[in-house]
Amino acid sequence: MAPALCALLLLAALAGPLALRLRRSPAFVTGRDGRLSTSTALALAWTVILVWLLLTVLGYGLTAGGGVTWFGGTDGPLSPLTTVYLPLLGGPYLALIAAKTVVGLRVAHGTLAKPAAPPTASGRRPLRELIANDSGRTDLVDLQYVTLNAVTMLYVVLFFLADVGAGLPRLPEEIWALTGAPAGAYLVNKIATRPNPVITAASVSGDHLTVEGGGFADARLTVDGTPLEAHPDPVTDTLTATLPPSATPPFTVVATSRGLRSDPYRYEAPTLPAQQRR
Repeated sequence: MAPALCALLLLAALAGPLALRLRRSPAFVTGRDGRLSTSTALALAWTVILVWLLLTVLGYGLTAGGGVTWFGGTDGPLSPLTTVYLPLLGGPYLALIAAKTVVGLRVAHGTLAKPAAPPTASGRRPLRELIANDSGRTDLVDLQYVTLNAVTMLYVVLFFLADVGAGLPRLPEEIWALTGAPAGAYLVNKIATRPNPVITAASVSGDHLTVEGGGFADARLTVDGTPLEAHPDPVTDTLTATLPPSATPPFTVVATSRGLRSDPYRYEAPTLPAQQRR
């Protein structure tokens, strides 16, 4: 019981300050668009867990384990490291490097739109971005990637806490597939994703509608199914259009570019502060 408690305290000492730091300033785990990066977050999480496992085994071996001789032998406490744990870590890191390369190349060649994420009032990024696409809708591939990695992490942590004195848990070597296969699907999704236009924000001034986002080459706008003549601004990557008299908030805006549609964006009139309504 005491070794498990010490291991939990060490995990809190490692993960706690890091989590607080990322909560205040998440730039370290965000992508080029300012959203939370799924691949970066999972690679970081696996790094923290592996460092925690190694430090805990080291601390146990030098205290309760009896010293340096405890680490020796072909069946020592670190024997599963190369066959189980490094492959577990390798899948997320391969996905991280490859996804950044693929996205960077596609953005550079204009085959993918990555508009900047709209700022949040608190300055923090919502965790939902880990399983959502750029429009904020849940992405099934990202969801399975995060879920399977989280379950595998929980599996490793609980088995280790059950017997800290045995060293790294002797898990089946095939367990790497629980991170490797989702990482492969995640990467294929990055390669196959079509360059759909993305609407991140909309504003109305009088009868003028301004839509922000990306991927607006040759784009057209519809408001509640009514087509509008859109005027793109390549500098600010926005679309402007004149609203018909019948278009009153709330309404739904959709951008279509080269036959590809954006996710519907629901625009609602901003609520005035109480002092301005008086």
